[in-house]
Amino acid sequence: MPKLSFQAERGQDLFAANCAACHGDNAGGAEQGPPLIHRIYEPNHHGDQVFLIAATQGVHAHHWRFGNMPPVEGVSQRQIADIVAYVREVQKANGIF
Repeated sequence: MPKLSFQAERGQDLFAANCAACHGDNAGGAEQGPPLIHRIYEPNHHGDQVFLIAATQGVHAHHWRFGNMPPVEGVSQRQIADIVAYVREVQKANGIF
């Protein structure tokens, strides 16, 4: 695991509490949701704003067959920004971009 920035460290904890059940530990995917550490989710294809919209409004399934993603309740926009920072740093460490 790479050395994370302070913001990404906060995001890692928030990811574990709010996202890992569906997207797996370290965003590697699970039976309920796709991996976010995947080229489909690199910044030029799915920008940071897309993650914010998905978390706050939900999203219809379009790349994977996991079904629609519901909105994530009780997570603020700042917390989502921290989660995105975590995902981006892990993506970068894994050569996604």
